[in-house]
Amino acid sequence: MTPVKIDFVSDIACPWCAVGLASLEQAIERVGDQVSVSLHFQPFELNPNMPPEGEDILEHLMRKYQISEEQVAQNHEHIRERGAAVGFSFNLEGRKRTYNTFDAHRLLHWAAESGDADAQRRLKWRLLSAYFSEGADPSSHEVLLSAVEASGLDVAQATEILNTDRWRDEVRQQQQFYLSQGIHSVPAVIINDRYLVQGGQPPEAFEQALRQIAAES
Repeated sequence: MTPVKIDFVSDIACPWCAVGLASLEQAIERVGDQVSVSLHFQPFELNPNMPPEGEDILEHLMRKYQISEEQVAQNHEHIRERGAAVGFSFNLEGRKRTYNTFDAHRLLHWAAESGDADAQRRLKWRLLSAYFSEGADPSSHEVLLSAVEASGLDVAQATEILNTDRWRDEVRQQQQFYLSQGIHSVPAVIINDRYLVQGGQPPEAFEQALRQIAAES
């Protein structure tokens, strides 16, 4: 099998990142006879200056994208449909606010250093589900620690991280690196540090890219 490295640059406050990740995982499963994938989650904040208390999600989306309340509702329905198609359940009506996600990215960085190859992926999914399916606040330490526990990771270590600045500089550096590489929207799926697939694509798009890269290799 052809070894393939994938960097999934994303934010847990990004609905298309949930869609894209579910699609990518389906594609990886489809090409499992050809490709051996190592998947790494890289940090990106859609709203790095979001205050701790967050912001009303409707007001935020209308202002940021210069769209109406009706257009927000239409976009939500489209996202819900795309999520359902790949097995992810959105409860966007229950998501009342958008929040700062920096601490979540620090924990994801820590999970990647844990020695458990699947830890980062488990935590990523738990955080996405907490926000988009359950409407929980991903900046809340209680919510974050609950996600850590549900992912089978060490809650005491995670608590120590949240109570200090540990992994702050490393996450900032990674974010700056991807910005310097021209990544300004997510998800951005970077394959073997060379190929970019942008956005919440359907599984077929990721599958085609992976098979093509495997064939070229």
